[in-house]
Amino acid sequence: MRRLRYRPPWPAWIPLGLACVLAGTALAAPARAAAPASGAVLDPAHSSVDWHGPVYAKGTGGGPETCPDAAADPGGTVCARFDLTVSVPDGYWDDNPEGGVPLSVRWERPSDDFDVYVYDGHGKQVASSAGTADPEATLIPRASGTYHVLVVPYDVHDNSFTGTAYLPATTDAGDLTSFSGGEGSYTFGAGQLTARADFLRGGQLRLRADPPGAPGGPAGTAIVREQPAPQRHTSSFDAGDYYGIRSPEAVLRVYKKPLRFGLYRPDDRTRIWQEDKPLRWSTGGLRQSLERGADEQFFGGGEQNGSFSHRGRTMYVANSFDWNEGGYNNSQPFYLSSAGYGVFRNTFAPGVYTFGSPVTTGQQERRLDAYYFLGDAKQVIGKYTALVGRPFMPPVYGLEPGDSDCYLHNANRGERHTLDALKIADGYTEHRMPLGWMLVNDGYGCGYENLEQTAEGLRDHHAQLGLWTQDGIDKLAGQVRAGQRVAKLDVAWVGNGYAFALDACDAAKKGIEDNSDARGFVWLPVSWAGAQRCGVLWSGDQKLSWDYIRWQIPTYAGATMSGIAYNTGDIGSIYRHDAEMYTRDLQWKAFLPAVMTMDGWASDLATGKPADQQPWRDGEPYTSVNRRYLQLKERLLPYMYTLSAQAAKTGVGAVRPLWLEYPDDPDTLGGRARYEFLSGPDFLVAPVYQDSDTRDGIYLPRGTWTDYWTGRTYRGPATLDGYHAPLDTLPLFVREGAIVPMWPEGTTSWQTRDRHELDWDLYPAAHGTGRYTLYEDDGVTRAFADGAAATQRVSVRAGGRGTTVTVGASRGDYAGKPDARTYRFTVHGGTAPTRVLLDGHRLPDSAWSYDAGTRVTTVSTPGLPLGRGFTVRLAGPDAAR
Repeated sequence: MRRLRYRPPWPAWIPLGLACVLAGTALAAPARAAAPASGAVLDPAHSSVDWHGPVYAKGTGGGPETCPDAAADPGGTVCARFDLTVSVPDGYWDDNPEGGVPLSVRWERPSDDFDVYVYDGHGKQVASSAGTADPEATLIPRASGTYHVLVVPYDVHDNSFTGTAYLPATTDAGDLTSFSGGEGSYTFGAGQLTARADFLRGGQLRLRADPPGAPGGPAGTAIVREQPAPQRHTSSFDAGDYYGIRSPEAVLRVYKKPLRFGLYRPDDRTRIWQEDKPLRWSTGGLRQSLERGADEQFFGGGEQNGSFSHRGRTMYVANSFDWNEGGYNNSQPFYLSSAGYGVFRNTFAPGVYTFGSPVTTGQQERRLDAYYFLGDAKQVIGKYTALVGRPFMPPVYGLEPGDSDCYLHNANRGERHTLDALKIADGYTEHRMPLGWMLVNDGYGCGYENLEQTAEGLRDHHAQLGLWTQDGIDKLAGQVRAGQRVAKLDVAWVGNGYAFALDACDAAKKGIEDNSDARGFVWLPVSWAGAQRCGVLWSGDQKLSWDYIRWQIPTYAGATMSGIAYNTGDIGSIYRHDAEMYTRDLQWKAFLPAVMTMDGWASDLATGKPADQQPWRDGEPYTSVNRRYLQLKERLLPYMYTLSAQAAKTGVGAVRPLWLEYPDDPDTLGGRARYEFLSGPDFLVAPVYQDSDTRDGIYLPRGTWTDYWTGRTYRGPATLDGYHAPLDTLPLFVREGAIVPMWPEGTTSWQTRDRHELDWDLYPAAHGTGRYTLYEDDGVTRAFADGAAATQRVSVRAGGRGTTVTVGASRGDYAGKPDARTYRFTVHGGTAPTRVLLDGHRLPDSAWSYDAGTRVTTVSTPGLPLGRGFTVRLAGPDAAR
């Protein structure tokens, strides 16, 4: 279980530069307010306030619900209270880099833990910080009025705290005072501000700006893994109002009065981005303000629960500990624009990005270190992930379903032992459902025993052992040697800033790889830029509802726009269970690369009784439907595994918003396309997220789309209403021209599949040739990184004289690669062929069949050597004999 002490609905922001700013030289501002014990005022005459809490002998061990009413705790002997009144002029926050009042609590002994919650005058919680950082820091957004601050001594021992709040003052960059440089690197001055631009190969630019007293930023490879090579072929010129710096890919304008920047195409006329105001910094933040294009769209920000497109929205880049719609626990300081660029802020500090007019991106750090990438969306994602780390290549069992529970002294399910996990594995085997791995503990007091025997027993079921940890990465070496192959981290790894979570992810992956020949496979719920290089991200602990299913759809598609290739949620959530909702949720998540069911913690929505979440628990018809989709997921693993290999090279994951493949179609941004996604370029998935057997508003972009279940074709762009989707039917469509590799029917494990058969599901285009390259390796070791892999190219061309399928030789080698295999082709559309030819020789009638109802021709070949290619031709009635 991912056990949180509480779930604050506002971000637990931890601006790492805050303590330095407060301790160092602040901007010129009025005097600090005198703070009586009960409260203080922040206004233009009082810029900051400190207050001190009493000494607490012990903590509450809980959240605000453990605090008595103020009247019952007048001296604050259980929890401390402080009223803060903020009085600022109208519009004060409209262009403020910090966007609100920063508030922090620092305790005298850092080993203890105070948490802070902030409520407005109506009692609504508007901010909180409830982690393990020192100081606990948060921000009261657009603060105005009186706020009630509650400080909870969570885990303390004769300790007290100091609270701090301040009103951010702002300063703008002035006129340009110096300009110098050459060979790709240039420096600028504007009064006390210093700035630097470094041109990088491949259409990239790094822009840095340091106001006086700015703190240092990430060093070494904490986020940035490999610095791009410099682009030295640049030149500068004086255009009067601005200096221009020309590279092969762009022109950077450096305006003189005041200092502003703009990036243009090499013609110096076509705008990519343009600052409408100079850089502005405050006591603890800095923002950039850009003109917004008339039709400019914005994506990215990591995992933003419930959305993938951000024009007209405010996007928070922080850790909210809010697992529901609107939360952002795996956010990233990165966005991309349809104008042909993306930008990454190289920082661990939280931020607020508002994609209005103008576009303002503010970070809670008084410095700018931004990388700009030029290109279309996929190119930008590729350049960004090349900088912070490409998506990792998972083991093949990581793409099979996972199962998780506590099996040692489970408080919810009675006395159990770790080996009892094998009884659940028996259930997957008995019900013919794939299982790739199991987490057998929860890390919060639920440990493990008999680890080697458990690992061996799971391997007998073709599954791998996983362990959950909140603080035990140092134990990985022994656990991996005992058989662990999956590591799951938890919110405790957030620690003192976002760097800690990223370090833990890197360390967990490395711990598996240093002690075995396996690929590291790590899951984590809270992360930062770069986490795609080491882990699967998942959107946290939710309670089941139809809304829960709905908002996750754009969440995971949107995460791909930041290079997050593996983002997911618990099948059926963690805390509640309903048979129909569980099955609907499982259906569409079968088209995500990574999935997990979380068992042992849910209660039934109707009865309130404990309900386990394995996919056979609800009986028929649910068991059969769940089996159908889990087995389909297993059959599609060659397709998904190839997408994983592509993601490791390009940064672009499998789960995509429609806009990524159809950027010229504005309807892919509308409400009709928001609650559907593409699984790879070929499958369009439109989940049922209401209590209904009908799905409305299914948007199909241009081209021909085939209903996966009925074979009916639709011509896009079109919107389907009234699509009949009973419980066993997920609305699923396949793109014209798709070539889909599949394992044989009935496959339930990558280990037991028939390695000597490969199926191909083909959807020939009416015009042109479809092409596909299959990727294969041993599936589990890291030998692929040294070239132990194979590819096989397939092309399909249809015409009036029939359909031709050309299969190339398999190039490359890996352990376990077969020498030969049979092929089974299912070719959709068209009329019945008069004959089928293999390399020009007629196949017997028993080797192929035609279904007039679905218009599918099925062809089976004999065993063919992988070392040479071959051609299958479905000859039409007009073909010459």
